[in-house]
Amino acid sequence: MSGGRYVPFNRPYTTGRELEHIAAAIDGGHLSGNGPFADRAERYLEARTGCARAFLTHSGSAALEMAALLVGLGTGDEVIMPSFTFTTTAGAVALRGAVPVFVDIRPDTLNIDPARIEAAITGRTRAIVAVHYAGVACDMDAVCEVARRHGLVVIEDAAHAVGATWRERPLGGIGHLGALSFHETKNVICGEGGALLLRDSELVRRAEVIHEKGTNRSAFLRDEVSRYHWAELGSSFPMSEINAAFLWAQLGSSDMITDRRLAIWHHYFDAFGDVEEQGLATRPVVPDGCRHNGHLFRLMLPDEEGRTTLIAELEKRGVNAVFHYVPLHSSPAGLRYGRAHGPLPVTDQASARLVRLPLWPGMDDADVEHVIEAVHDALARRTAPAHR
Repeated sequence: MSGGRYVPFNRPYTTGRELEHIAAAIDGGHLSGNGPFADRAERYLEARTGCARAFLTHSGSAALEMAALLVGLGTGDEVIMPSFTFTTTAGAVALRGAVPVFVDIRPDTLNIDPARIEAAITGRTRAIVAVHYAGVACDMDAVCEVARRHGLVVIEDAAHAVGATWRERPLGGIGHLGALSFHETKNVICGEGGALLLRDSELVRRAEVIHEKGTNRSAFLRDEVSRYHWAELGSSFPMSEINAAFLWAQLGSSDMITDRRLAIWHHYFDAFGDVEEQGLATRPVVPDGCRHNGHLFRLMLPDEEGRTTLIAELEKRGVNAVFHYVPLHSSPAGLRYGRAHGPLPVTDQASARLVRLPLWPGMDDADVEHVIEAVHDALARRTAPAHR
């Protein structure tokens, strides 16, 4: 380990006001969901994304599950999505008895390829899930146009994408529904948490019922009904007030957090230009029209052996680099609950070759330089001629 310095892949970042807000929540005597801090956070998300309504949830996965209920997915329905995504993108669909249909991704952004969507549509297709990998936007114009022609719902899995935009429109607020994540590895965090964003105000009343365990409790609290009851399927989706208080501190510093992540991202990007020129690895691509949020920085190695070797060599040098998703279409549950529409070669290759470098707001300049030096050293060692 070089000089004793070790840079982990992630370390949760705090702003310094989290404990203050948590103490205020405890003093306020409201610790379950839908408290004052939750209300502030939801209004903030509505203002920043332009959505009609935001609902805090206990995880990003819960936001996707709530979306699946709200869309009314059921047995035999199909939902088109990339295979290169986290398990709960597909799990939320499969939990409703619907079938995730996996299509390939673009080689530049690693986002769903709009050109692959239309051929996968059948009479059972109900929705398209657009996953904004690494906080880099899908081509939402193309995705939404396909959905419009076929009368499909667009769900944005914007777990990586808080603060990112597509053609100046905030991600998560472009499709019919958007899911955010505040997991400790994301840009804005509260340990575990998420949010569901609704673009259509007509969905709000039903979403309130689903969010509150399938009851009309929200209407009861507004004195719109004399008692509340079980109205339809739902679950206990709200985020606790403790987590919401933590999140409120993060949201107040979200621009600063994004700026710091972007500074590190651009430092990496500039530093690895020579690596790309030498054909040792390729850097991320950000398409025109996208303002990403520096969520993660990845290098694409020429092959899986090179990726595996680089991760091992970086660990020896005190850098915790990691790979990413095993494709869902070739995973045991993906084979059981979903299906691939044709071959997915870009997905397979990306999964085998991608390595993610440490990137979190609390990294200091010495940490960043240590990672850069370690990558250069490890790649140079791999390409150096063997001594005879």
